[in-house]
Amino acid sequence: MIITRSPLRISLGGGGTDLPSYYSQHGGLVVAAAIDKYIYVGINRTFTQDYFVKYAELERVTDPADLAHPIVREALLSHGAGPALEIVSLADIPAGTGLGSSGTFTVGLLRALYAFKREHVSAHTLAEEACALEIDRLGRAVGKQDQYIAAFGGITCFEFREDGRVQVTPLRISQHTLHDLEEHLLLFFTGYSRDADRILIDQKVRSEKGDGGMLQSMRAIADIGCRVKDALETGDTHGFAALMREHWELKRVRSQGMSSSDIDRWHDVAMQNGALGGKLVGAGGGGFLMFYADDPSRLRRAMEAESLAEVRFHFDFDGSTVIVRG
Repeated sequence: MIITRSPLRISLGGGGTDLPSYYSQHGGLVVAAAIDKYIYVGINRTFTQDYFVKYAELERVTDPADLAHPIVREALLSHGAGPALEIVSLADIPAGTGLGSSGTFTVGLLRALYAFKREHVSAHTLAEEACALEIDRLGRAVGKQDQYIAAFGGITCFEFREDGRVQVTPLRISQHTLHDLEEHLLLFFTGYSRDADRILIDQKVRSEKGDGGMLQSMRAIADIGCRVKDALETGDTHGFAALMREHWELKRVRSQGMSSSDIDRWHDVAMQNGALGGKLVGAGGGGFLMFYADDPSRLRRAMEAESLAEVRFHFDFDGSTVIVRG
C-alpha cells in the first residue's frame, strides 16, 4: 500500500497571475504558503482485475478510460498502472473551499502512482505534470500555484515566465516572522466557492482578449505579490496586512461575483474588530476569509458571533510526500 499526504494552501499575494492566459503574455508572480491541512491518497493492490476508485463517489471499472473522475482517469491513462488497483482519497477540508484542493489532489495522486511504480520524481516534475494534466489535457481555467505549492510546500515565491518556466524561491523568513504569522493569521469558512470556475473563466477570457481593465488589475496584483515577498522577508507583518487589504479591494473590482453581501459584511465586521487586513483565499464566491489581526481573540469572538467557523493551522514545509509505503 502507498499513502501520500499533500498540503492545501493559502495564497498570500499575486493570486491570479499564475493563469496561463495572463503569465504567457506578461509573466506572473505568486507568494503562497502550504498549510498543515492535507489531502491523502492511497493506492493498494487488489485481487480483482479492475479499478476501484473511492472519493465522494464509488467507481468500479475494468478500463480506466471509463472512469468518470477526470483527474484519476487521465493520471491512470498516462501512467499505465494497473489493473487490480484500489484508489482512495480523504481530505482534512473538503473541495470547493478555495484552498487549492484540485491541484493538491492531482499532485498527491501522481506522487502515489510514482511511488507505487517505485519511480523517483522531483517536486518540479511532479508540479509540471499536474499542471499539464489539469490545464492542457482537461482544459481547466486554473493556474499553476496550487500544484506547485502542493509539490514544494513551505512559504514560497513562484515566478511564472512567459515561456511557461517556473522559478521557485523559498522566502527568507525569520523564525520570529513565521511564529508571528501563525499566531496572527486566521481563517474563517464562509461557504463553498460555487462561482469559482465562472470567475476564473471570466478572467481567462478577458485576459486573452486584452481587456484593459483586467490587465491593469492583474499588473497591480502582481506588484502586490512582489511587495508581499519583500514585507515578509523584512518581517513587516503589518505591511503585509495592509497589502492584503489592498489586494481585497482590487479583487472585488476585477471579478464580479467574487464577493457577496454576506462576505462584504463579515469582512467589515472583522476590520472593526481587530483585523488589520484581510481577503478571500481562492477565486472567490465563498471559501475562506483570511485576516491578519493584532488581537486574534477579539476577532475570534466577533466571527463566532457571526457563526463563522475558524480553521486553525500551521505551515507545512514538506510538500507532497509518501507517508506509508508497504
